[in-house]
Amino acid sequence: MSISYSSILKSKTAFKNRALLGLTLLGLLPTIWVASPIVKTKLMPSIYSYPYDLSPSGRIRESLTAEITAAENRIQQNPNDGLDRAFLADAYLKMARITGTDQWYERAEASAQKSLENLPFNNDGALLALAKVAEAKHDFAKAARFAEKASGGEAMALVVKSKLATGQVAEANAAAAELVAFSPSMGSLTLRALARQAQGDRAGALSDFQRAIAVEQPSEARGSALARTLLGKFYAEQGQDKLAESLYREALKIEPNYPQTLLNFGELRQQQGRYRAAEKLYEQVDDPLALLGLAKIKRLRGEEAAARTQWAAAETILREKVAVNPLDHRRELAVLLLERGDEADRDEAIALMKAEVKNRRNAETLETLAWALSAMGRR
Repeated sequence: MSISYSSILKSKTAFKNRALLGLTLLGLLPTIWVASPIVKTKLMPSIYSYPYDLSPSGRIRESLTAEITAAENRIQQNPNDGLDRAFLADAYLKMARITGTDQWYERAEASAQKSLENLPFNNDGALLALAKVAEAKHDFAKAARFAEKASGGEAMALVVKSKLATGQVAEANAAAAELVAFSPSMGSLTLRALARQAQGDRAGALSDFQRAIAVEQPSEARGSALARTLLGKFYAEQGQDKLAESLYREALKIEPNYPQTLLNFGELRQQQGRYRAAEKLYEQVDDPLALLGLAKIKRLRGEEAAARTQWAAAETILREKVAVNPLDHRRELAVLLLERGDEADRDEAIALMKAEVKNRRNAETLETLAWALSAMGRR
């Protein structure tokens, strides 16, 4: 074993430096890597407090169910309609985000495709729905193609997301600047913050995150939780754990079961060595990434058999997902194989990441590929 699992785990910062150098040599990154200085803040966490009353999530789901039923009834009366089918596709997508159930994406895609058949021109709603489904499936090139055929802020936002996901950082920043100029909303500012962060502009990213929270509206509760979660991650990466924790807690007040917040908060607790607290957070998430987090904690505690049980459970789920959609969860499966550290898994991890980098050439993907190559001694 050329590089042990424990050495990678104990020296993540050193690994990242090696990974970036390795990627430069491989021709995957520019020869000059520019990083802006770490941004410290003296702002009190109270500025990130959510100012609006919270509606029970069950009430939101009931309202959405009623909208879906009404749209389905209208379509039964007029099967050749295009606009109602586009509206229904968007409602299905909202339900998919609330429930995390893939069947709603399938329904959204079918409804949007039928909408375009019935109304092939001036049908931005259907185009946007198909772009969102493609994005959910990690087919970012397809998502961008559909979004670029539509108009408006949502279409522009999907283009930014696709550019970021595929590592086109300069293009993403340019598109994000246009989006903010078009509509300086919480969502657009959050996206530009991510684009600036990817470009190494931490000061600009922090400013946009703060502006995003400052202009939030009561109808955007999930976006408010996301903005705080991403800003919390931003602070955590700079060692500002207290600010990160306050933001994660505020996000969970807004969306108590928000998976991304729970996963990020669990990761923070794990890095702090608060393993039981991390486990409690991971256990609230029905996602293979939570199982990976639990496995890592078990190994850190020296509970190898329990760790392998968690990895096996996560591996089963991830392989099923990759079999259904090869564009989805390849990186997560590769991370599992690398973290487990079995020599027999290394070739597969490299193959997965070489395939993934063709679809998603962002920093996270390139770093995982470098990790896989380093584990094989291919520095």
